[in-house]
Amino acid sequence: MKTILIAPDSFKGSLSAQDAAAAMERGVKETLSDSVVIKHPISDGGEGLVDILTPALNGTVVTTEVSGPLPGQRVKARWGLSGDQATGIIEMAEAAGLPLVPREKRDPKITTTYGVGELIRAALDAGVSSLIIGIGGSATNDGGAGMAEALGVKFLDVSGLPLDRGGAALGQLHSIDVHEKDPRIDQVEVIIASDVQNTLCGERGASAVYGPQKGASSRDVRILDAALLHYSEVIQSTLGIDVLSIPGGGAAGGLGAGLAAFCGAQLKRGIDVVLQVTNFDDHLRSADLVITGEGRIDKQVRFGKALSGVIERAQQIGIPVVAVVGSVEGNRESFVSSQFLADLESLVDAKITTEEAMRDASALISTKTKLLLQRYLTQRN
Repeated sequence: MKTILIAPDSFKGSLSAQDAAAAMERGVKETLSDSVVIKHPISDGGEGLVDILTPALNGTVVTTEVSGPLPGQRVKARWGLSGDQATGIIEMAEAAGLPLVPREKRDPKITTTYGVGELIRAALDAGVSSLIIGIGGSATNDGGAGMAEALGVKFLDVSGLPLDRGGAALGQLHSIDVHEKDPRIDQVEVIIASDVQNTLCGERGASAVYGPQKGASSRDVRILDAALLHYSEVIQSTLGIDVLSIPGGGAAGGLGAGLAAFCGAQLKRGIDVVLQVTNFDDHLRSADLVITGEGRIDKQVRFGKALSGVIERAQQIGIPVVAVVGSVEGNRESFVSSQFLADLESLVDAKITTEEAMRDASALISTKTKLLLQRYLTQRN
C-alpha cells in the first residue's frame, strides 16, 4: 500500500478536522512508515468550514466585530476571503453559534442572526462575487430575519414599527419592506453549505427538531413554529417565494429559508461543496485507501453527513474506505459492508468512556488508526 488519503471531519468538542488528520497520520506512520500520506480535512458546512476552504482558495482569514446572537452582545467573528478576493467564506456559527450563548441564557425566542448579515455585508464591502455560507451550529430560530435586517430589509408590525429581533417576534410580523435591501446581494452568487434537509415548519421543522437543544421548552417550540409559519406566509405574499417547501429551509433555525428568500441562495449539501472547492477528487485518484472519521456515526451518516460524501466518491472509483469515529450509535456491523465502510473503529468502547475519549481524543485516534490499519492489512493478506 503506497498512498493513504486521510479525510476526517472534526471530532466536535475534542479536535478540529486538521488535528484529527494529524492524529490519524501518526497512527499510519507507526504502521506503514514508508507510506505516502495525504491529509485532506473536511467539513459538512458546519464547524471548520472557514479553516478548510480559505487555504484551498489561497485566501486569508479576516476578523470582523459583529452582533452576537444575544441582544446587545458583540463578538469577533472570523470569515475567509479567497486569494483573488472573489469568494467569501462564512460560518454562521462565528456570529450566531450556540457556543456563543451560555447554557443558562439560551433562548431561541430572542437570539438573532443579525451578525450573520453583518458578515455578509463585510464580504460585499470586500468586493466578492460569490459567497459560501456554512449554516451549522446555530443558536437561533429567527428564520434569517436578523440576517436580512442587517442587509437593509425591514420587518414591521401592524403599526409600521420595526419588530424586535428573535424568533418569537415574527409572530407579530405584518409586512416586509425590501426597498432598502443592499442591492449588491442580488449580484452575488450565494451558496449555502449544509447537511440539514429539514423544512422550515412542522414536526420535522426547525423549531421542533432543533429548538430544544437551543433552550426552547415545549411551549417555546409551539410559539416558534407558529411564528415561522406566519413569517413564511408574509414572505409568500410579499415576495412570491414559498420557503415552506424548501428542503434545508429549516437549517440553522430557518436561516436556510431566509437566505433563499432574501439573498437568492442555493442550498447544497455541505460536504459536496467542500469536496469540490478543495479538489478532493484529485487526491482521491492517487489513493490506495481512504481513512475518514468524525465524532459520531449514526444512521444519519447516509443522508448528507461528511462521511457519506467521502464514501460515495471513493466507491465511484473503487477505493476502499475505513473510519475512526468517536462513538457509534447502534450496531457497528450495520456500517461495515462492501457497499459502505470496509472497517470501523470507535474511540468509545467497553473500556473507554465518552469523557475519556473526548479528553484523550488525539492519542486514541492515533492508536485506533493503527489498530484499524493493521486489521485491514491482515484481512487483505
